[in-house]
Amino acid sequence: MTKTVLVSVAWPYANGPRHIGHVAGFGVPSDVFARYQRMQGAEVLMVSGTDEHGTPLLVQADKEGVSVKELADRYNRQIVQDLAGLGLSYDLFTRTTTRNHYAVVQELFKGLHENGYMIKQTTMGAVSPKTGRTLPDRYIEGTCPICGSEGARGDQCDNCGNQLDPVDLIKPVSKIDGETPEFIETEHFLLDLPSLAEALEKWLSTRESWRPNVLKFSLNLLRDLHPRAMTRDIDWGIPVPVEGWQDNNAKKLYVWFDAVVGYLSASIEWAWRSGEPEAWKKFWQNPEAEAYYFMGKDNITFHSQIWPAELLGYAGKGSKGGSLHPYGELNLPTEVVSSEFLTMSGSKFSSSKGVVIYVKDFLEEFGPDPLRYFIAVAGPENTDTDFTWDEFVRRINNELANGWGNLVNRTVSMAHKNFGEVPAPGALTAEDEAILNLAHESLATVGEHLEQSKFKAGINAAMHVVGEANAYIASQEPWKLAKDEAQRERLATVLWTALQVVSDCNVMLTPYLPATAQQVHETLGREGIWAAQPQVSEVTDDMPVELVGVGLPEEGQSYPVISGDYAAQQARWERVEVVPGTALAKPKPLIQKLDPELAQTGPAWAPVE
Repeated sequence: MTKTVLVSVAWPYANGPRHIGHVAGFGVPSDVFARYQRMQGAEVLMVSGTDEHGTPLLVQADKEGVSVKELADRYNRQIVQDLAGLGLSYDLFTRTTTRNHYAVVQELFKGLHENGYMIKQTTMGAVSPKTGRTLPDRYIEGTCPICGSEGARGDQCDNCGNQLDPVDLIKPVSKIDGETPEFIETEHFLLDLPSLAEALEKWLSTRESWRPNVLKFSLNLLRDLHPRAMTRDIDWGIPVPVEGWQDNNAKKLYVWFDAVVGYLSASIEWAWRSGEPEAWKKFWQNPEAEAYYFMGKDNITFHSQIWPAELLGYAGKGSKGGSLHPYGELNLPTEVVSSEFLTMSGSKFSSSKGVVIYVKDFLEEFGPDPLRYFIAVAGPENTDTDFTWDEFVRRINNELANGWGNLVNRTVSMAHKNFGEVPAPGALTAEDEAILNLAHESLATVGEHLEQSKFKAGINAAMHVVGEANAYIASQEPWKLAKDEAQRERLATVLWTALQVVSDCNVMLTPYLPATAQQVHETLGREGIWAAQPQVSEVTDDMPVELVGVGLPEEGQSYPVISGDYAAQQARWERVEVVPGTALAKPKPLIQKLDPELAQTGPAWAPVE
């Protein structure tokens, strides 16, 4: 039976271009995982899109003097180009301002409300004294009233892990302009988390394979659960599908309620666009299907608490019971794969603070795979990691260029020069057998790491084989063998062995370096698509849906999506035998070495200061 895997990737805000800190957390790790699963033969659905609601977009639109829709449209297109350029193999990358997304979000809310898990309460809401606009929880910072840590946000304290409300903070200030917010009484719908606490704890207690930091943080959240507002006083967002609320343009659903529902709505849109409207169900209703969620550590609470609670409540699995609704019982996350922060000189990447390196600039100068390699081998998988140009140059030159690029180029060059094709080997020596066995066994080793989302361990194991293969060539000295006609069979054997190891290493590195892997595939004299790349296309918002409320998206608008024909690629997680007689061309340099001066200066668009 074919394994079915949903890869749900955090939705980037469409309030600006993405920087490398973003893609280090959600982008590259999820793509490495999805590409590996496809190579293993799994049926994969990788979905995401731009998150286009909430105050952050309103604030940015005001700064730029444009409408919020114009802002969302512009940055949606920029982000689509960035992520496709990085080679992220989405089956569908869409957006949250589609009519389909509005419809799916409203259905989830209605199901929760009918089952009794959306309760109406009068709460204290934070507003800006200057604008009168609601300030979202995450735009308010202050001192935690529980542990005393400074910099606690209005939704949680990262230091002690406790859930907070903005009104609880000591000396709260707005992150937008530093003003002290006002708190006013306002009526909202709250997700009744306490009534779902027992079901959440029962589910979390089975998640033993999660990264320890994620599981510990998630379990700590259960200690002090209280209802959490899922609506906001804002005029930009999805209407609340309740009589008396749906036509009130000053009340909308909380952006974090609608964003996590995007994983489901994107799956439904993908199914409809693929011509099989029911295909999403195999990823969401099949108990055997697996679901992995990728994001940065600041989003754990929404994926290990809020989203599972919504799913449980929609299915009537909390203490209040309830009935099933049109989407049925939906799968909970198999794993929440959270990365730490990629920092720059000790500061979290932040566009607002000017601490930023944009993906677009990086791709234009270096292409996708150097960034993918750096994130994989030196990224923030388990701890915050500081990006420096010095470390980037060292990794690319010493490891990627001198290691992998050198192995491919020297091996194929010598085979091309001496034989013009893949040579036929003679009898293998113990040294030949040893490197071949290491490469073959490492396919299983690297695969085990990738299966467990241990991406750094995986690429280190693959690069270990690269290093051993270079050492093998150095010890066998094929350049000397080439000068002795009596050693021609031995030369053929050494080069065939090295070519086979290059092929094996290329399999192991394909999820990490898909663009480079395609080049190596062709350098080895092979044809066709080895590692498929994502494609950007324009679609129309014309799915047939039922919506209620005011401020709805217009039908028929066009927008870009990322998708791809990944099933047609040749890449498989297994040894691909090199075939004697396969014609070889003189290879082109695989990895461009970087100017060492870049380590001290940085590029002009992100100089070292």
